[in-house]
Amino acid sequence: MRDGRAGPGTGRDPVIGFAAMLDTSVLVLNRVYQPMHVTSVRRAVSLLYQGVARALDEQFRLFDFESWAALAAAVNQEAIHTPSRAIRVPRVIVLVAHAHLPRQRVRFSRLNVYARDESTCQYCRRRLPRSELNLDHVVPRSRGGSTSWENVVCSCVACNLRKGGRTPDEAGMRLLRNPGRPRWTAVFRHAARRATYQEWRPFLGLVDAAYWNAELRD
Repeated sequence: MRDGRAGPGTGRDPVIGFAAMLDTSVLVLNRVYQPMHVTSVRRAVSLLYQGVARALDEQFRLFDFESWAALAAAVNQEAIHTPSRAIRVPRVIVLVAHAHLPRQRVRFSRLNVYARDESTCQYCRRRLPRSELNLDHVVPRSRGGSTSWENVVCSCVACNLRKGGRTPDEAGMRLLRNPGRPRWTAVFRHAARRATYQEWRPFLGLVDAAYWNAELRD
């Protein structure tokens, strides 16, 4: 059994024991594939057995407990070993009925601004990789603009340079939509302090949790 944590440049960690494996982390999605929270392998397997959740593999196929348990654990895959078989450790599970996110304060962070704006420049309307995006103050800070949900938008580098220290009206640029606090809920307040796995990446897209999810301030 190998722990699938994707540490910086390390790939996978050394072999860990059965009890330790049961305490490692599983990403929980609601039924529309939005991240809800992080639970333990122990709890995730229990939810699968109860029929409350389905396991999701790397090809985005869903499995109930019996079909997941019937999958053969390949070499180097994480597994829970029983006297009769080795059951793959699920790293992502999907709740069968739950479609809502828990209500809590939405962290004003770089990650959540990009998520609110769907990684789309709010001026030229292009959806781009995060490496080609940054944050822009609609009313520049030099003009008294605040660092807030209502004044910060996702912008491509070219549009940010074009706009400079001007307002959109002064620069002849129109916002795709007026910025505001999102109604959806940010999750994983403690995710940066827990292990993350490569299977989570399609649902989180975190390059550096400490950077992307740090609270933005003036």
